[in-house]
Amino acid sequence: MRTGSESDSKGEPNFAKRIWRSCVRFLNCCSPVRFLCGTHHQENRKRKSGLSRRDLFHGRLWKSARPTQFEPLVTRYPKPVVDETPVSKPRSISGINIDPVPPTNLGVTLRSKPVPVFRPPGAIDEAQFLVGCTRCGDCITVCPYDAIRTATERYGSVAGTPVIEADTQACMMCEDFPCITACKPGVLVDSIPKVMGTARVTEHLCLAHHHTTCTVCSERCPVEGAITVRDGKPTVIEDICTGCGVCRYVCPAPENAILLMPAFSRPGI
Repeated sequence: MRTGSESDSKGEPNFAKRIWRSCVRFLNCCSPVRFLCGTHHQENRKRKSGLSRRDLFHGRLWKSARPTQFEPLVTRYPKPVVDETPVSKPRSISGINIDPVPPTNLGVTLRSKPVPVFRPPGAIDEAQFLVGCTRCGDCITVCPYDAIRTATERYGSVAGTPVIEADTQACMMCEDFPCITACKPGVLVDSIPKVMGTARVTEHLCLAHHHTTCTVCSERCPVEGAITVRDGKPTVIEDICTGCGVCRYVCPAPENAILLMPAFSRPGI
């Protein structure tokens, strides 16, 4: 028969081995090297696919779609430019800047940018348009709806050139575009998209968004599919909209609910 001292003495090695194995398993699971390697593997896998588990769970598979290889001909909105130039902290003493002031270059003349305006359909790049347009007024004369007008002096550097003011008369998007045919200098061409801008519905001003039946903009729009109505509320499809301004011209809301923006850039020739 074994005594208590013998069982304790023989049981100590087994108990110590169990403690040692538990410590080894814990260190293997929580090892910094294993943790960093696992995190690095997950980051690489996420970087390759471009999707996280949360994106897959929420069905955001559109993030894996490749962007288009070709830039759009007409840029509807300006793209934000991020200036990554490092800015050095100026030297100062007690809050007073002690850096030398750079000399003023009096030989450089700053040119003010022209005011964004709505040009007739088929207008080329704005810089080329201003150089090539002869201010002859032929496009203004042949317009059957008197939609094209001469820019007044308040437009600054673009005064005298043809513009469209939707609040006065919108462009009706003629099938044959007589303004393009009449343009002898060639600043209105038929080879580029007839996009003058983009329209948007301001929901808090739109009657249809305030329990009122109103579909005037969609009924009068000359471009098929540019304005859709769902649940009695109009929505502008920006990829189809040409910015003709008819929706703004016919809007019956007390405060016009159509926001019309000219195209930010147009293709050149």
